[in-house]
Amino acid sequence: MSVRENLLSVKQQLPAGTQLVAVSKFHPIDVVMQAYDAGQRIFGESRAQELVAKVPQMPADIHWHFIGHLQTNKVRQVVPHVSMIESADSVRLLQLINKEAARIGKTIDVLLQLHVAQEEAKSGFAVEELLSVLTLGELSGLDNIRIRGLMAMATLTDDQAQIDREFALVHDTFSTVKEEFFAHDDAFDQLSMGMSHDWHIAVKHGSTLVRIGTAIFGERQY
Repeated sequence: MSVRENLLSVKQQLPAGTQLVAVSKFHPIDVVMQAYDAGQRIFGESRAQELVAKVPQMPADIHWHFIGHLQTNKVRQVVPHVSMIESADSVRLLQLINKEAARIGKTIDVLLQLHVAQEEAKSGFAVEELLSVLTLGELSGLDNIRIRGLMAMATLTDDQAQIDREFALVHDTFSTVKEEFFAHDDAFDQLSMGMSHDWHIAVKHGSTLVRIGTAIFGERQY
């Protein structure tokens, strides 16, 4: 099927209230434009250099999400171009994002990345660590970021039950964090989880953003 057909097929399956982040990393502009021409406006990139190269070549009404591990020395490159950083995985990174956003007079949406997968290579806050950070007020005073919710990746496995458990944990953590720390903040309303191989499970557990690349664009083009 074409990119357009793949995109529309995925969108038709998403429940109301769940948005698609089309993961355009490693795909050339002409392929990404096929998704844009089919109506897609939220795209996800995970490398600063590729994001910065693509932004001026694509239409201005795109909402770019940064979804990969953001190195602290790449914050200045990324912040001007994105509407959301989904992968805020440390207090230090959040402080640097806030500082850079303040420098250019911007308020930027972020998601706090939770680490629930069994793979050590994946980054993010452990559940107890995140609750501690919030309890201690370590994220207070960051006036140029708006914490919109949580992001997480499940373990890359064929074990559907394990993925189900991990996404259930993320949803429970989201509910706890919302209730205890953001009860009066209507902006804390996003839960980003689910990729090409597991998004059907993610939406069962309340995902509001799914990050899908391969199922739309095909295998990566390096």
